[in-house]
Amino acid sequence: MDFDPALLRAFVAVHDAGGFTRAAQRLHLTQSAVSHQIRRLEEQVGRPLLHRTTRKLLLTEDGEEFLRHAEQILQAQDALTRRFQPSSVSGVVRFGVPENFMGDRLPLLLRRFARGFPAVRLEVAVSVCLDLRAKVEAGELDLAVVMSRPGETGGTVLRRTQFVWAAAETFEWPLGASLPLALAPPPCPCRAIAVDALAGSEVEWHVGFTSGNQHGLRAAVLAGLAASIVARDELEPGMKILDGRHGLPPLPEVEFTLIWRPGNAAPCARELGRLIVEAAEGAPALARAV
Repeated sequence: MDFDPALLRAFVAVHDAGGFTRAAQRLHLTQSAVSHQIRRLEEQVGRPLLHRTTRKLLLTEDGEEFLRHAEQILQAQDALTRRFQPSSVSGVVRFGVPENFMGDRLPLLLRRFARGFPAVRLEVAVSVCLDLRAKVEAGELDLAVVMSRPGETGGTVLRRTQFVWAAAETFEWPLGASLPLALAPPPCPCRAIAVDALAGSEVEWHVGFTSGNQHGLRAAVLAGLAASIVARDELEPGMKILDGRHGLPPLPEVEFTLIWRPGNAAPCARELGRLIVEAAEGAPALARAV
């Protein structure tokens, strides 16, 4: 049995809007046209999907199950349309992102964007060492994902995470000894978070390993050369948490936020931003807070 997508959209709109009148406004149709679409759909299904009362419009048990499938079908159809419809969007997008934001998922997201918008030239800066906020404010980037304390910046919050002190499971830190740290060079925001936290403590520490990329820092930690700060949801096998040991101070929760260059963003930049937000909403480890 093939269902007309227009009928599915009408059914979902009626449910979401809570009635035929508001659904008709959303769909730019008359109320009678929407009512006719719902009747056609129920005739095709062979059972009622909506229970109408004088005050409310409720889903029947079959309607609840049908709604779930209808939403999945429409979402898949929309995704298919976006993927294969010809795009007139062109231009250049300059995008900055911290290396520890999306990890291995970032290349897949960028490839998806490149396929959907072949006329757009993508220029991407991936680093833990760049001050991405300053580059956006200076107009050197069109959009960027930046890391900040909760509530410190405007934009779209893509992910919240808690940092912890981490080291290899075999790492030993003798009492009274200076703590070796693996950190990226300034102006890395993770380095700033670690240094700011330690400034208010009595912990002796020194930078024992410096690397401009996450892989180098993780390798140093796993080799037992130094400790570092790591997002709790990015701890790897072979690592342990040092929080609370030898007076180590607690580390803050941080947000990864999508920010834009001042002024109106170009259509190609808006499309990339939309894709980033969608990826964040669909990832189990990324929190939706738009």
